[in-house]
Amino acid sequence: MLTRTRNLCPARSLTALFILSLAISAQVSAQGMTAAELRSLERDRVLLAAEKYVTQSPVTVTATRATRSAGGTHDYYSEGTYWWPNPKNPDGPYIRKDGLKNPENFVAHEEALRRLAIHTAGLTAAFTLTSETRYAKKAVEHLRAWFVSDSTRMNPNLLYAQAIKGIVTGRGIGIIDAIHLIEVAKSAMILEKAGQLTESERDAIHSWFRSFLEWLTTHPYGIDERGNGNNHSIWWGAQVAMYATLVGDERQKEFCRTFYRDSLLGPQMTQEGTFPKELERTRPYSYSLFTLEGMATICEVLTDDNVNMWDMATSDGKTLRKAFEFLVPYIADKSKWTYPKDVAHFDDLPVRMQSLLFAGIAWKEKEYSEIWKKLNAEYTDEELVRTYPIRQPVLWVQ
Repeated sequence: MLTRTRNLCPARSLTALFILSLAISAQVSAQGMTAAELRSLERDRVLLAAEKYVTQSPVTVTATRATRSAGGTHDYYSEGTYWWPNPKNPDGPYIRKDGLKNPENFVAHEEALRRLAIHTAGLTAAFTLTSETRYAKKAVEHLRAWFVSDSTRMNPNLLYAQAIKGIVTGRGIGIIDAIHLIEVAKSAMILEKAGQLTESERDAIHSWFRSFLEWLTTHPYGIDERGNGNNHSIWWGAQVAMYATLVGDERQKEFCRTFYRDSLLGPQMTQEGTFPKELERTRPYSYSLFTLEGMATICEVLTDDNVNMWDMATSDGKTLRKAFEFLVPYIADKSKWTYPKDVAHFDDLPVRMQSLLFAGIAWKEKEYSEIWKKLNAEYTDEELVRTYPIRQPVLWVQ
């Protein structure tokens, strides 16, 4: 054997190695992006932010009391995004201006919830990349404040979300405020698996999300949101899927799979891959991308060794791939967008959407991953931060 190895033609050996390297390279490229490549790409961004987060303390809903809230100190409260004072009756009920955010709304709880998500997921991502427990400990501190501590925890419902002055004290439509808890729940799963939660912390966090899950699926507000019929129903499904996964509720996970196929993918998307109800809005580009992100989040959460949500099809052959085929060209080059421009934030879009990365890996579409790399991951505009709740791909691609 040694003699044969020595007698091999060097040129032929190099050619064989080159061919082998090409084959390996092609295989990697076909996979969209590997976990190792993602970790390398994200490392600097994640750690730079985590160094800031690790020095800051949790802020929960108990830190700010909303004077117009009908709830108590531990109740989350927000106000209808597109509702404004009526010029004809300034002290009367508010009126709606679709797509235009009222800057006078109470937003402290929304900001605190987003801060929880950004810090917890960012710190957990840093822990995932480095195994440094200081990041995990700070992430757990946030979880403890929001879901465990009697003095600072939030009540597990959204009874007072998206209130409208003079009309309602809360609405089912306010459930969409909690989409930022999706990556918080994902972080809790990772920290639990890594042994960074005590048994009592783990039980308390599970208990909170189990109660919230029950509220989402049984309270009239939750039922209303589930049947809303547009992106609200989609993000309701994404939340229920994630929280059910955290607490191990297989019944709700299976419900979400069927709900996705029969109530979301079927009715909301056309055979051409468009989302008509979003295209009718004053911000059709933004809402189409937002919807795509929600659908992809459901697929990512609920895909396992037994079920591939990415290729799930309706009875008439619709799959989420159609929506990507329709929207990806407009993500790659927004100037091609043939529908009306959004009334706000059109110039700021698109930003980095994790749906592109997830789909690229699921379908082995390298192009999607390449587009994802080029998009802005450091957006700070409040509206954009509010819209895209999945920010740390290293938590999902492992």
